[in-house]
Amino acid sequence: MAQVEATTQREIAATPEAVVGALADYRGTRPKLLTEHFSEYEVREGGHGAGTVVHWKLQATSKRVRDCLFEVAAPADGELRESDRNSSMVTTWRVVPGAAEGASRVTVSTVWNGAGGVGGFFERIFAPKGLTRIYDEMLGKLAAELAK
Repeated sequence: MAQVEATTQREIAATPEAVVGALADYRGTRPKLLTEHFSEYEVREGGHGAGTVVHWKLQATSKRVRDCLFEVAAPADGELRESDRNSSMVTTWRVVPGAAEGASRVTVSTVWNGAGGVGGFFERIFAPKGLTRIYDEMLGKLAAELAK
């Protein structure tokens, strides 16, 4: 099994503190950022930052639905790591100061152990593109939410 990775980033017109605060708010802000690819969203423990446990189903394609139960950690300043208890999937959100004054650069990266064989070959080619599109849309919603 090869590791599969999807990464995207965006500059957002908000301070790193505001961006991290919004991303860490799993009860208020996070549900507003979800696309139609997510369903059954539920905060099961906590709700803000490290220690939060959150569930959702992710349907990146018409045939593939992942039942995710993420445990949130904050291993460094400006970073949230969501580790799926149901699989090898780990999503990391990194927020650093952006190019402009008062802006942030947000990078979201998801890695997981892909399938083997022919199915794994196609997963390594197509899954990152689909997940990148989903996260691009979420980052757009984050930028709009912070612009309010």
